[in-house]
Amino acid sequence: MTSTSAEKMTGQEDKQAAGRGGKRRERIKLDLLIHDFKVPLAVIEAGITSLFRRPEKYGPLTDKQEKVLVRALRNIKVIQTLVSDALELGRSREGIINRSKVTVSDLIEQSLVEIFDLADGATSEKIKACTGIGVLRENLEVKGIRLNVTDELWCRQFKLDEAKLKQILRNLLTNALKYKKTLVELGIEQYPGSLLFYVKDDGEGIPEFYHKKIFESYFQMDACDTYTVRGHGLGLAGVMVLVEDMDCSLSLESDQGKGAKFIVRIPLSEDVCEIVE
Repeated sequence: MTSTSAEKMTGQEDKQAAGRGGKRRERIKLDLLIHDFKVPLAVIEAGITSLFRRPEKYGPLTDKQEKVLVRALRNIKVIQTLVSDALELGRSREGIINRSKVTVSDLIEQSLVEIFDLADGATSEKIKACTGIGVLRENLEVKGIRLNVTDELWCRQFKLDEAKLKQILRNLLTNALKYKKTLVELGIEQYPGSLLFYVKDDGEGIPEFYHKKIFESYFQMDACDTYTVRGHGLGLAGVMVLVEDMDCSLSLESDQGKGAKFIVRIPLSEDVCEIVE
């Protein structure tokens, strides 16, 4: 190799390194900006909550005022969830994986609570009050959700990145609930060396042509398409990022008029699970 060629290669490598460094700095700036939303949101939430809890100080609320404030609180929770999800995506891009022991029951129940907290407070409270998987199944059936998991696996504990998995489950379940006709099925299965979660709906389905495109950021099908806006935003694209960063796999089984089934497979080592009595 000539000295000129070597100099060119070194120059290209320097540019690439500078490019990566610039992108990382921009990512940090964006994460800091997102993080800075947390404090003012918490202040707004605390202020509205005080109006409800301290009528002796702020005066009684009319029914109309309560409805407006409840709607405001619900949307604050939506923004707080989005902020947390965006920060988790940032950590994922940096290769940060935080595994801790969590039971399947806690993982599923907390994901469901976070979903219904934003849209159906009454159902969220019922899920929190459930004393066993049987009662939970009954409450979910009313909302068109079927829980498919064995009692033994329900109580099993694994070492997983809980925050990322909850974000994945929330996005897949929210997507399925939006497009279902009557039923969403959430299933958990364990195989040698892996844990599998799937979310299945009985909606219009996704033509094979779109199976890869729905995981692209900001992808939206044509407005004239029967299957419009299933993958319109960052939800499924974010799911794919999290899945890949955890060395998991995400697959889709769907076709026109046949619903959709998203399957997440998580690799397990031999020392990551135990039964919780």
